[in-house]
This record gives sequence, structure tokens and C-alpha cells, in this order.
Amino acid sequence: MKIAIIGTGNLGRSIAKGLITNNAITTLYLTRRHLNALSEFEGYKNVTVTTDNVLAVQQSDILIFAVQPAHFEKILKDVTPYLTERHVIISTITGYTISKIEGQVGSDKFIIRSMPNTAIAVGKSMTCLCCNEQGEKRIKVAEAIFNRLGHSLAIPESQMQAATVVCASGIAFWMRLIRATTQAAIQLGFDSKEAQELAMYTSEGAANLLITNGNHPEEEIDKVTTPKGCTIEGLNEMEHKGLSSSLIQGMVASFNKINNIKKEQI
Repeated sequence: MKIAIIGTGNLGRSIAKGLITNNAITTLYLTRRHLNALSEFEGYKNVTVTTDNVLAVQQSDILIFAVQPAHFEKILKDVTPYLTERHVIISTITGYTISKIEGQVGSDKFIIRSMPNTAIAVGKSMTCLCCNEQGEKRIKVAEAIFNRLGHSLAIPESQMQAATVVCASGIAFWMRLIRATTQAAIQLGFDSKEAQELAMYTSEGAANLLITNGNHPEEEIDKVTTPKGCTIEGLNEMEHKGLSSSLIQGMVASFNKINNIKKEQI
């Protein structure tokens, strides 16, 4: 694939590393105003680092925009005259709607919005994708790219704000749960390093059980709860204190906040 990442900041660098590591490129153009921040990519075969967005567009088929929202409109305006029928536009810019992109480049272009999370840096992102009508013809291309960087799911654009809460903010929610588990392990006698190791790998194992087996969480819970046992005692105490309801209410509050922000922007 001939790919350009326009605006190679933290997110763009993570995507680039994943593409290079997985041999997912024929050519890769990385653009940024200050190239010294991209020195780590110098010397890679078929990777070009440049300040020239137009050059990157002309030499690529798939364009991943990872710029700051305030810069996106101007960059789109600059490159639009050089877009052809072969180009696939993938935007990672939060809150920048498909209709707004269409208003600048035309509804006849393949336009896809992506919402990765910070775990993309370690190849474990949960990335949500949506597209315009034309983009449906190229959504598999975007899925192939982001599946190399974790897992992807195509959803309607109307669900992108909810996905931001569940997946992007969700990283912070899970970190807090892991931190709480770490603190409990310290109280139970482990040192801080051991406690965090126990918490991290146990949470990873729990997620992988569901991913591998495809079971509902309660099925896996049933396997480790026994009558009058310590697991069910702990679970019931957590529920009495509002574990599930607090998490749900927190996510709903986050969703309400993102909706209010959008209304203020409009």
C-alpha cells in the first residue's frame, strides 16, 4: 500500500511504527513541519520524511490525516486540488464530521473517519471506523490498516461519540480499575512493582479469555466462583458498594459531556 501520514505527531508516529513493523507498506510518506522530530524514521526502506504535504499526496493512494483539528481545514484546502479518484481519505481528527470533510473535498471521494485509542502505540488499539457512501467501497482497506494496529470495528457515524467514551476515554477508565487493583494488592502484602504486575497481567488475561473464547463475561465469572467462596464474597461486596453502577454512570456522564461540547462548538 502507498500510504501517507499527514501530520506525524504522537498518533501519526504510532501508526507509522505499526505499519513498518507489520510490513504493511509499499511506500510511506510522513509529513511534519519540523522534521527533526521524525529522525527515527530516517533510513527505513521506502519511507520518506518530508514537510511537503502535496508531494506526499501525489505519491500515495491512502492518506491518513493525523493533524491538529485547528490545522485540518487549511491542509485539506491545500491538498484538495491534487486529490484523484484513487485517493482514500482517512481522518483521525476527533469531532470533524464526514459532511464537513465532504464540504471541502467533495462527496465523490472515499472518506473514512477513524477513532483509535492510545493503545495503538503498542499495537493494541480498539479503532472505530465510519465512512461516507463512497467510502463503503474502501472501508476494508481501512480495516486492514487498523487491524495491524489492534482491532477495528465499522460503526455508523452517529455512534462515534459513544465510541469515543467507550474506547478512547475507556483507556483511562480501565487504567483506574487496574490502579485500584494494584492498591488492593499492596494492602494485601505485595510490593508496588509486584502489585502492578499482578494487576496488569490478570486484566490482560481476563480480556484475552473473552477475545479467544467469545464468551459472555458472566460465563467466565462462573468458572471462578464457588458456593460460599472468596470470589463471590468479593464480587457481592463490590456490587453492594456500586462497582457496576458507578462505572456505567461515569461513562454516561462522559458521554453527556462530549455531547455538550459538540453543542457548544455548533
